[in-house]
Amino acid sequence: MVASEAQIAATARYNKRVYEQIAFKVRRDSEINADIIKTHATSRGESTNGFILRAIREAIERDNVKIKN
Repeated sequence: MVASEAQIAATARYNKRVYEQIAFKVRRDSEINADIIKTHATSRGESTNGFILRAIREAIERDNVKIKN
């Protein structure tokens, strides 16, 4: 199915209104690079975005527990 121009524009408006983007960089030659992140996410049955959100959520929860103690 090919989306019409109107549908593409509507989707773009929706995405702009609902989502925020945060870009970050990883070095290609680093121990943790984009390929490692994508492969790990896929191996756990997650999207890359889902994995990154989960990792951030878990880190925030751990950090908040440390602050309370």
